[in-house]
Amino acid sequence: MQSDPMIVVTGASGQLGRELQRKASMLPEFEFLFADRHVLDIRTHSHVREVIAGARPQAVINCAAYTRVDLAEDEPEEAMRVNGAGAGYVAEACHRAGALMVHVSTDYVFDGTARRPYTEADTCAPLSVYGSTKLEGERRIDEQTGRHLILRTSWLYSAYGHNFFRTMLRLAKETGSLRVVNDQVASPTYAGRLAEDIMALLRRALVDRRHIEYGTYHYTQSGEASWYDFAAEIMRQAGTGVPVTPVESGDFPTKARRPAYSKLDTTKFVANTGLPVVPWQQGVAECLSHYLSLT
Repeated sequence: MQSDPMIVVTGASGQLGRELQRKASMLPEFEFLFADRHVLDIRTHSHVREVIAGARPQAVINCAAYTRVDLAEDEPEEAMRVNGAGAGYVAEACHRAGALMVHVSTDYVFDGTARRPYTEADTCAPLSVYGSTKLEGERRIDEQTGRHLILRTSWLYSAYGHNFFRTMLRLAKETGSLRVVNDQVASPTYAGRLAEDIMALLRRALVDRRHIEYGTYHYTQSGEASWYDFAAEIMRQAGTGVPVTPVESGDFPTKARRPAYSKLDTTKFVANTGLPVVPWQQGVAECLSHYLSLT
């Protein structure tokens, strides 16, 4: 009896990996290997080759990443092992297996000096170790396999793990008021919606056999917001009544520099995939609904 075709998901215990597990029913034609780092440690070249060769997947979704932006300034080698070298190992293994690679990258590859949303053709100039290692990962993927879809996203959050959405709800309960920076702007992106669209993208590519140009895409929800706007919307939709005060980044100094403006232009993604993007406020509503169902 022939087994169902396989999709491998690395970093399966992270927020996007967990959302992909929730959305796996969108592709019932496939078996999934949801691999956390104990099952598939992308830092180890031989291990990556062995696991992916054994699974013989049609696609690999690489969610494994070193995402501690400030700590990366003190641990550049470890960040590079995961975000740079590890991504390259996965790409090489995908090439050997004939698998499509879907990889998640970041808006932090840009320096934030633009006065309009960044397109895929804009020059990258990361300000942080995190951004630099993620850019190196993109470079290595492009070097190792032509059959890849790199999705740059921004301000990813969900009902799982450690992220801004959960932190704001926790601090609101603990402190009764919030002070949030108002001079960094991008597009908050709900990981549940990203997971859903990755599944829809794989259906188009692997089941419907529709042509989708390989390469790099920008994927976020539509619209833009500061961290202050994001926090205020979370509080409004949650009905907390907790006041949110805008402050400057200098009031909350961080080790790693962040881009002041890193809104991503999603025109290419929508045009090439046929998948629409939703307003970021809708993402908050969807995340809040899921969050409340868990509590």
